[in-house]
Amino acid sequence: MTDQMFDTVLVANRGEIAVRVERTLRSLGVRSVAVYSDADADARHVREADTAVRIGPAPAAESYLSAQRLLEAAARTGAQAVHPGYGFLAENAEFARACEAAGLVFIGPPADAIALMGDKIRAKETVKAAGVPVVPGSSGSGLTDAQLVDAAREIGMPVLLKPSAGGGGKGMRLVRDETRLADEIAAARREARASFGDDTLLVERWIDRPRHIEIQVLADGHGNVVHLGERECSLQRRHQKIVEEAPSVLLDEKTRAAMGEAAVQAARSCGYRGAGTVEFIVPGDDPSAYYFMEMNTRLQVEHPVTELITGLDLVEWQLRVAAGERLPFGQDDVRLTGHAVEARLCAEDPARGFLPSGGTVLRLREPQGDGVRTDSGLSEGTEVGSLYDPMLSKVIAYGPDRATALRKLRAALAETVTLGVQTNAGFLRRLLAHPAVVSGELDTGLVEREADSLAGGDVPAEVYAAAALLRQAALEPAAAPGWRDPFAAADGWRMGGGRAWTAHHLRVAGHEPVTVRVRATADGGTELLLPGADTPLRASAGPLDGHRFTCALDGVAHTFAALPDGSWLGRDGDAWQVRDHDPVAASLTRAGQAGADSLTAPMPGTVTVVKVAVGDEVDAGQSLLVVEAMKMEHVISAPHAGTVTELDVSPGTTVAMDQVLAVIAPVEAAEPAEGETA
Repeated sequence: MTDQMFDTVLVANRGEIAVRVERTLRSLGVRSVAVYSDADADARHVREADTAVRIGPAPAAESYLSAQRLLEAAARTGAQAVHPGYGFLAENAEFARACEAAGLVFIGPPADAIALMGDKIRAKETVKAAGVPVVPGSSGSGLTDAQLVDAAREIGMPVLLKPSAGGGGKGMRLVRDETRLADEIAAARREARASFGDDTLLVERWIDRPRHIEIQVLADGHGNVVHLGERECSLQRRHQKIVEEAPSVLLDEKTRAAMGEAAVQAARSCGYRGAGTVEFIVPGDDPSAYYFMEMNTRLQVEHPVTELITGLDLVEWQLRVAAGERLPFGQDDVRLTGHAVEARLCAEDPARGFLPSGGTVLRLREPQGDGVRTDSGLSEGTEVGSLYDPMLSKVIAYGPDRATALRKLRAALAETVTLGVQTNAGFLRRLLAHPAVVSGELDTGLVEREADSLAGGDVPAEVYAAAALLRQAALEPAAAPGWRDPFAAADGWRMGGGRAWTAHHLRVAGHEPVTVRVRATADGGTELLLPGADTPLRASAGPLDGHRFTCALDGVAHTFAALPDGSWLGRDGDAWQVRDHDPVAASLTRAGQAGADSLTAPMPGTVTVVKVAVGDEVDAGQSLLVVEAMKMEHVISAPHAGTVTELDVSPGTTVAMDQVLAVIAPVEAAEPAEGETA
């Protein structure tokens, strides 16, 4: 341990957190070293670092999860310390020990603290002994499936299955039906093993309509520990946080102080050092009855909201503490001012059940300034694949009060553009306008209950109108001086009759194809005949100015981010992929193999489980395969009862979106017996 700031720090991560850490290193005059896999050779975190080192091929196990390659990169570049970010090896005690053995400072807590708090079973026992209340649940580690079932029955349904070795919601399963325990335990073990290399599980009592409140702690190496207030993280989907805010509207000053002190005691109980987070589950109807869930021994994704209300740079204090500095302030010096809210922008399609998405970022606009901050690893040209976590960036808003912060964040999400990759920006904007969110009446099940109504699956008429107008403009030859051939103009003019319609056959991903008809009017205007409409609507289009394109439909103007050919359009945080549609080709596709009996991959990924073989008879809804992408599992079920006639994949097969996985021939209707009628 040194009492002087480092000269060079290696950032052992990628994406937005690597860019975020590099920003603070730059502000402190510290040289930053980025690492990258082959998939990230041209990534933003690589370009913004002072030095960058290739550490292996695209799979994380051969690059970002390789401690040996990271340590070799540190040695080659003369790094004195390693910042692990979050995810990958950030909470890996063996990596922290390996850094120390190599003479490097690990910018995080001691390895023993990581190991202790990384084992949720030991962590609960440790903090309980320190007087911190814990959630009722199983005791002991290494429980068998049968022991987990027995513990769940003793606790009483519903219960929550949790991996002991990891966090982030991965491998967690809420089980309300006792008969589902065996299947859910198997699935939880499988995901835990894939995510953390350890399938040890515990089981806890599930608290209905709970609030998820976490306390940020900061500890130095001289015995000083403070908390920096709480963050409300109750807006979650599949146990993954998607919106966080600070402070929470649920807590009063007395409860905040009590929970903060409990968090400090939890940190002291494991000899913590650096920035960390103590997470609590809180009954919404009784905030004073809070329970310790776990401690995250790293920087949290949602740390910016704490930074904005405290004025502290948490990455800077991680570096200063790791360099041996004392905290120059005590608990009484911490002040919480204003309100901040963060939304996580992920590569997923809410209209298709939040399936992971991918592609190339063709157009990018990320709001900054005036109380708005975007932490991002994106740039135009970034390839978003299925190898890594689907989170792309975070949009954070700050205001003097909660209402102002929410309003600023909704506006910022409406301005966010990531054309080429489908994201959840529009879903987040609608969620932040939900009456329960606006009033602060939150719980961890709110998003799941309201997801369908917020998904925004319908395509607005102006999207089809804008795409058709862009298509029409592409048909027009560029204006040139001199004579112009009237027969080369796509304006619908014809001899001896009214102007004709130009038909544009369009299809938005996930929706049926439509035809929009466009024609010029005698007065120089434009009319559109949209699908299902009896009468044409007056339309006009402004010039395509960089990313922006204006479409006026029936007197109402809409501004889009657009590509010149109209293949992508974005408005109010939503993005649509619009393609030319060939009715003949589409009918041939529907008549081909990928029909109603085929099971196709809902996302690009890897098949991890195959439960059937050719010739097996299956029931409607029966689980047949599991496809994993971006650390998420998607179960493929039988669309109807029948027989497996084709099976084109096996465990480990890499599949593309919409690739045929299997074919289920339906059960033939029984022939009526002689003398009966059908």
